[in-house]
Amino acid sequence: MTPLSGGPILIDQVYQRVLEAIADVTLRPGQRLRQSEIAERLGVSRQPVSHALHLLKRQGLVQESGRKGFEVAPIDPDRIRQLYEVRAAMDGLAARLAAARVAAGRVPAKQRRALADAFAAGRALTGDAPMSARIRADVEFHRAIYRMSDNPAIEEMVGPHWPHLMRSMGAVLEASDYRDRAWAEHADILRRVLDGDAAGAAQAAYDHAETAGRTTRQRLGETAAA
Repeated sequence: MTPLSGGPILIDQVYQRVLEAIADVTLRPGQRLRQSEIAERLGVSRQPVSHALHLLKRQGLVQESGRKGFEVAPIDPDRIRQLYEVRAAMDGLAARLAAARVAAGRVPAKQRRALADAFAAGRALTGDAPMSARIRADVEFHRAIYRMSDNPAIEEMVGPHWPHLMRSMGAVLEASDYRDRAWAEHADILRRVLDGDAAGAAQAAYDHAETAGRTTRQRLGETAAA
C-alpha cells in the first residue's frame, strides 16, 4: 500500500486502498489489522483508517479481533456462490439491455467508446501487472456494460457486493490460463453487445459469470485443502 495524497474524501481513499489490499491478498484472511501501521504506510492519521475499517466491518470484509482490534475476515465460499448466482442473472440482463439499445441505435458514442476502452485497457494488462489493477480492469468492463444498459437499478443491486466479488477475483486472476480465458469471454460479450445481438450477449454474459463463480469456488476449495 503506497502513501496517499490528501483530499476531501480521504476516508474513501483509505477504504479503497485497504479493500484492494484485501482483494489482492496483500492482506490475508485472518491477518491482524493494526491501525497505526496502516496509517503510517498510507501517510495519513489514524482517524480515516478507523472510519475505513468500520465501513469494511459493516460489509463483512473485516471482523473484530481482540480488544478494539480488527482482522481480515475469512472468505465464505457459500456466500461467494450466492453472489455469483445473482451476478450471473444481473450480468445477463445488463448485456441484453445494452445490446438491445445498440440495435435500436440508442447508445451514445461516448458509452460505446467507454466499453471498448475498458476492454482494451484490461486486455492490455500483462501477467506482471499488479493484481489490484487486473481486478479494477475486470470490474470496470462489467460496469461499462451496466451503464450501457441504461438501467441504474442493476448497478445499485450489484454495486454493494463488488467488494466481496473483487476479493474472490483475486483467487482466480492470478492463474494465467484463467485470465486469458476470461478476457476471451469478455471479447465475445463485447462483440455481441456492439453487434446488437441481445440474446447472444445475454447468454455470453451469463455463462461468463457462472464460469467465474464455479472457477472461484474450485480455487477456494483447493486453497482450503492445501
